[in-house]
Amino acid sequence: MQVDELAPGVWRWTAEHPEWEPGQGWEQEVACFYLEVDDATLLIDPLVPAGEEAERFWRRLDEDVERRGLPVVVLVTGGWHRRSADAVSSRYDASIHVAGEDELPSGVEGKQAGSMGDVALWVPSLGVLAVGDALISVGGELRLWGAREEPESVRALAELPVEHVLVAHGDHVTGGRDALAAAVDRPPHD
Repeated sequence: MQVDELAPGVWRWTAEHPEWEPGQGWEQEVACFYLEVDDATLLIDPLVPAGEEAERFWRRLDEDVERRGLPVVVLVTGGWHRRSADAVSSRYDASIHVAGEDELPSGVEGKQAGSMGDVALWVPSLGVLAVGDALISVGGELRLWGAREEPESVRALAELPVEHVLVAHGDHVTGGRDALAAAVDRPPHD
């Protein structure tokens, strides 16, 4: 597990996906996100690490939840990214909201991200756009993945004042809306 602060109130952690198999087109380690907004603590596509790291993860998250004293909300970019949502919900009595299926709380907006059912989560208060499988990071660059059949949806996302693009697969990408715009012109990831 690696944990990084990307900006004030925006954290990224990684964990090994238990269902990963070689040749799937994505790395075993996937990213999840912790966001602090005014009325809640948001967890996007959470995956609790396995083994000894699980205890460390829960201890730190317990501390942050207690420090903030606000409701915990689990946001899922697509039903297939449910991961540890139920475990987090059970521990913190958190609500779970699946993008594209449920109403989103805390000023979060769902934005179309390709034709595969992926819905990006736009958090205007933080300038954050979180994507599940529409985009992937390859060598620190955004590439179309689930959105490769509908690049115009990504071009539309680049019109938002995005400061941080949060991807579930691959390394963190800097550059916000410029990185989104550049992704449309690159070859898609296979």
